[in-house]
Amino acid sequence: LDLMATPKRRIGIVGFGRLGKFLFEEVKCHPDLEVAFVWNRTLDTVKGSVPDEYLLYDLEDCHLRNPDLIVEVAHPDIVAKYGKLFVTTADFMIGSPTSLANAAVLHSLTETSRQSTHGVYIPTGAFWGAQDIRRMADRGSLKGLKVTMKKHPSAFKLTGYLVQKLLEVTTCTTLYEGPVRELCALAPNNVNTMACAAIAAHNLGFDGVTGCLVADPSLSSHIVEIEVTGPGTGDNFFHVRTVRTNPAASGVVTGKQTYGSFLSSLLDAYGKGSGIHIC
Repeated sequence: LDLMATPKRRIGIVGFGRLGKFLFEEVKCHPDLEVAFVWNRTLDTVKGSVPDEYLLYDLEDCHLRNPDLIVEVAHPDIVAKYGKLFVTTADFMIGSPTSLANAAVLHSLTETSRQSTHGVYIPTGAFWGAQDIRRMADRGSLKGLKVTMKKHPSAFKLTGYLVQKLLEVTTCTTLYEGPVRELCALAPNNVNTMACAAIAAHNLGFDGVTGCLVADPSLSSHIVEIEVTGPGTGDNFFHVRTVRTNPAASGVVTGKQTYGSFLSSLLDAYGKGSGIHIC
């Protein structure tokens, strides 16, 4: 018996869609992790897939399961309603960072974290180069950031005036180009990558980072283009452009490689203390 063995980190999973199911199976099998609870808005979806001992019926009772990390993979509304409780209870990883486009939610979580020992973790997901961009923001050398997401029309879940624009798509079409803050409200399930960008690029924020959403019926991948602008003058300035192509079946919101990235973020989401952290 190893008396010095590190106790397993207890993970609470909020949301049981494709990503929630994936995380449940991975956490259950991981030697250093264990499931604290699983919650889903509709319990019928969970029963049969998750043993009763793991089921949490009321998020207000999350503290009773003694989680070390609560992972939200449900909906931005859950972050707005329960985020403060989660941060008070444990470290909190936000799978729907579009919720942070609401300035009041971001402020509330930041202040709650600062008053506790728990951190708020934002997974990079499909956002390539997040740490480098955050370092540039820390130094004040980040001058511009544009994130373009291109997907098959069936991969979008949109609201507001973008619903009609999407219905009219027959060829490659730019649905939106402008500040990320407005787009987070119009496409809360699709632009978490852009929300992560706005958190990393904190000197620009949700109003200073540009988001561009493109629907292309010819695509069988999710494509994320990131354009970074730094110091310089005229035509001679620091510039980085990356293109990430991630295979995805028609109608799927999250590409295959993003699942693995999310799990890596979960494993990295601890020990950084209070505040907002990119992981």
